[in-house]
Amino acid sequence: MAELQRRTFLSAATAAGLAAASRLRAADASRTVTLALMGANNRGSDLARQFVKQDGVRFAYVCDPDERAIEKGIAAAAANGGPRPKGVRDFREALDDPGVDALICAAPNHWHAPATILACAAGKHVYVEKPCSHTAAEGEMMIAAARNHSRTVQVGTQRRSGSLYRSAVEKIHGGALGNVLHARCWYYTLRPSIGKGNETAPPDWLDYSLWQGPAPERPFRDNILHYNWHFFWHWGNAELGNNGVHLLDICRWALEVDFPTRVTAAGGHIRYDDDQQTPDTSSVVYQCGDKMIAWEHISWTRPVQSQSILGIEFRGTDGTMYIDDDGYVIHDPQRKVVEKQQGSRGDAEHIADFLAAVRNGGGATNADVEEGHKSALFCHVGNIAYRLGSSIDLDPATGHIRDNAEAQKLWTREYRQGWEPKV
Repeated sequence: MAELQRRTFLSAATAAGLAAASRLRAADASRTVTLALMGANNRGSDLARQFVKQDGVRFAYVCDPDERAIEKGIAAAAANGGPRPKGVRDFREALDDPGVDALICAAPNHWHAPATILACAAGKHVYVEKPCSHTAAEGEMMIAAARNHSRTVQVGTQRRSGSLYRSAVEKIHGGALGNVLHARCWYYTLRPSIGKGNETAPPDWLDYSLWQGPAPERPFRDNILHYNWHFFWHWGNAELGNNGVHLLDICRWALEVDFPTRVTAAGGHIRYDDDQQTPDTSSVVYQCGDKMIAWEHISWTRPVQSQSILGIEFRGTDGTMYIDDDGYVIHDPQRKVVEKQQGSRGDAEHIADFLAAVRNGGGATNADVEEGHKSALFCHVGNIAYRLGSSIDLDPATGHIRDNAEAQKLWTREYRQGWEPKV
């Protein structure tokens, strides 16, 4: 851990110089952006393939504690004919390289905030996957780190950049539905059981200590990697933080809501007898002043009224909008269809938006970390209400929990000694 402290000190000491160099390089808007990928399994490799489709992008590093994932990530990062990046297990090696412009963080949720904070201190911009944080307190620290070091932190809620969702939100803000008072979003999918795992020695291909990183150490179990960690509170944020954050982000944006005032949740782990700690079935209701947002998920059955596993319904005084990734439909109060539209979900546009900010030496993006924090907070407080089995009240100006000591304990988390995120 002394090495972590040494690296953090050196990174902070050089941050100002690196930021100045970045601003100078921004004079050439077409310059090559040099990236490091953290987390190369599944989403990480997918992001690498998408990034290298953009002009003027190269990966210098692929970082993952799983040596098998490193090779997978390298193949993805070089998929467009670019140079083969260096594969390393520890992402901090990439942060020490002044030639790296930005970190792409696709590691598990418990790494999102600590990695982002370290990267900002090292003078790097960050593209961090959703939810941007593992706890509400981490989101506030991430905002402070981005602002203190003048770094761009873009959250991977890509629908913020998509023509489809931008058009839908513009319609709502323009009054197409009248006064929109209610939004309902959902996610239905057919997940298998995660089974009952066993404590075993970590496999040779995995640096399990590094994988745990800031999370307090737990014995290795053979049913956690590489996806099921989502369904353990120690590392993940349940389906609400996994997929709900995308939809709640659009609901917040459309209804122009920052934070809820009251949150109520119900649900349970009802389908399988296995190790999953988080609910496989849940409903969360967010009171937001005179507006309401509702979330529902079932992870053991497919939808029957739509081909899409996710969707949002906005209800206004003058009409209703249904939207999923295939398009939106607006109905008037008599249920007559008055408009249909399709468009892009926003994956490529979101990456282009981030790269433009990096080339400009920083600045606002479509999914700035502050907006990402607000949407992640909806997930965090929804999970807190579920875990406590009681409603919680919040300050609508800050999102902070009011008059509930038990809920406030879950605002943050315990960290492994020496890995505590610091701003």
